[in-house]
Amino acid sequence: MANNEKGSSGYLFSVVLVAVLGGLLFGYDTAVISGAEKGLQAFFMGASDFQYTDALHGITSSSALIGCIIGSALSGIFASRLGRKRSLFVAGVLFFLSALGSYNPEFLFFSQGVPSFALLVMFNIYRVLGGIGVGLASAICPMYIAEVSPSGIRGKLVSWNQFAIIFGQLVVYFVNFLILGSHANPVVDLVNGVNQVINPEAAAWTTATGWRLMFVSEAVPAGLFALLILLVPETPRYLVMSGQDQRALQVLTRINGASEAQVILSEIRSTAEQKTERLFAYGWMVIFIGIMLSVSQQAIGINAVLYFAPRIFESMGMGNPMVQTVMMGVVNITFTLLAVFTVEKLGRKPLLISGSVGMAIGAFGVAVSSVVSGIPSIIPVLSIMVYSASFMFSWGPICWVLISEIFPNTIRSQAVAIAVAFQWIFNFIVSSTFLPMYNMRLGSMGVSFGHFFSYALYGVICVVAALFVWKLVPETKGKTLEDMTRLWKKDKIHNS
Repeated sequence: MANNEKGSSGYLFSVVLVAVLGGLLFGYDTAVISGAEKGLQAFFMGASDFQYTDALHGITSSSALIGCIIGSALSGIFASRLGRKRSLFVAGVLFFLSALGSYNPEFLFFSQGVPSFALLVMFNIYRVLGGIGVGLASAICPMYIAEVSPSGIRGKLVSWNQFAIIFGQLVVYFVNFLILGSHANPVVDLVNGVNQVINPEAAAWTTATGWRLMFVSEAVPAGLFALLILLVPETPRYLVMSGQDQRALQVLTRINGASEAQVILSEIRSTAEQKTERLFAYGWMVIFIGIMLSVSQQAIGINAVLYFAPRIFESMGMGNPMVQTVMMGVVNITFTLLAVFTVEKLGRKPLLISGSVGMAIGAFGVAVSSVVSGIPSIIPVLSIMVYSASFMFSWGPICWVLISEIFPNTIRSQAVAIAVAFQWIFNFIVSSTFLPMYNMRLGSMGVSFGHFFSYALYGVICVVAALFVWKLVPETKGKTLEDMTRLWKKDKIHNS
């Protein structure tokens, strides 16, 4: 009976643990390319029917993001019609199919190990498929966690989803490192204006097999997630909006206790009299802020660093860039934990603003190091670490927390879908333009100009992001999801 009155923290923990596996797969799928991209590039450079350029490689390395845009744009429809739980099951199945297809894109239609333009298209189709899964998970996992969590710990629990994303990236960095082992990564350089693999014999295994094993390694966590998500309940908010009040009460009782469950159910009912409202029912500002949070999180350039980390460290003269990449993953995990344990104490805004400033310092440090001669290579490496660590305790987790809680109940699935779609659109823009921009040359400065320009641009955007948060983003610490409905309703009345 005591358990019924207090609720079960163990039950809540187990439900959230399953949901954050979706975050782990999100991180795993988006970062697996960092270890595989060089072998993949060398493989398709062996094609005889087309020339595999830097631009094509940038698109191929980022093609999963096209799927992410599609998945996140559709997430509102999925979340509203299928529910949060079944939508996450669909995402798990897509992750699994993508892992197998990326491992063996020749399946059924092509000769094994023979690169061609048609095979490149098929590989990208499998990556887009996984990206749709990522897009669904990226929008619905934090939504799911926010909708089952008590308001006092909601920020912390949604932050665990970002921890899982970064942990997934660390896991895949380490898995890629183990798969590569003593094998050489291909070295690609411009020879007479054409990309060529230098010493292809040394990198033969990585070119033929290594990248495939990196992609298929995702099938294990993907299959586990698809099975486990079947065991968790649907969220109480979705159940109420679907007219299933009794089932919602059962879930709320297990999590919050019987008396608290009745109070929460009444609050949900009062703000969810209908399934959905018009997107701009609470004014345009709430939608604008949600979109700009997403755009800012990507425009500051973090994923260009995460996706191409080994290549960046190699250009800085590091001995084994995969080691630095794994080290960066450990730093990222540590600073994500900092956000998890401080988000309910310090609030959302202070973390975002301080993280933006730290990122700007790190980005400008890398930019200056690339054009000032004689600076030890440890300085840009440390600057990259500062840049990345600052993101991990701020924009990484806190953006997802805000997006999951800032919107009123009746427009949440639509508004989250739009905000997250913008996030993936800008992720694709940043990721697909980074490599050509990073390798850009200007007169006597050569490629140093591209290095400087890339990070100086990201540094400026970080400063703009800090100003945006300071002036426009409301603090949501300690507020219930129903409080947000009242906040925006009041704001709309005030502005009308």
